[in-house]
Amino acid sequence: MIIRQIQVGAMAVFAYIVGDPESGEGLVIDPAANTEEILKEAKREGLTIRTIVNTHAHPDHTGGNAAMKEKTGAAIVIHEADAQMLLSMPSAYLRMFGALPSPPADLLVRDGDELKLGGTALTVIHTPGHTPGGMCLYADGAIFTGDTLFVEGVGRTDLPGGSWDVMAAAIREKLFSLPDATVVYPGHNYGTSPTSTIGREKSHNPYL
Repeated sequence: MIIRQIQVGAMAVFAYIVGDPESGEGLVIDPAANTEEILKEAKREGLTIRTIVNTHAHPDHTGGNAAMKEKTGAAIVIHEADAQMLLSMPSAYLRMFGALPSPPADLLVRDGDELKLGGTALTVIHTPGHTPGGMCLYADGAIFTGDTLFVEGVGRTDLPGGSWDVMAAAIREKLFSLPDATVVYPGHNYGTSPTSTIGREKSHNPYL
């Protein structure tokens, strides 16, 4: 499995290219901005972007959906509990992040669903709390955690639809049940390193 981490936008968002080297199929997670840069990296890896996955509906993660879809024709995927939020983001909030409105999702997913990339499958793990439809993606010893779990940090829960109790339970019960060696790929570059592991977060994350 190919994984490329790219920092984009003004909020230190991490976008990810994930691909299957045999089929050349790829997806992009949270293409907040820098569409051309992301596509150039995908091309260098010999990947065709077929899918856009949003870990949640906040515009600092979805602001590049429209441009990415226009360039690639890729299907937009989001958890069903965030589908309406994706389309109803206030214009003032979009302007604050310099984001464009997103097209509607083409595919709504639930906990346990799988997204196929050739011979690779990414499993959806529903981790609400930052937003009602916040989700992570797990495959081959890697977990893409969006704004649920950061490097020695967690996502904020004081925005509409947020809940600390719900998010903390999701992290402890779902993410911390993964093998300790699982590599954590967070949604923002807010930590002391760009990635972590589940074991490290279990022992060193001061919020948990």
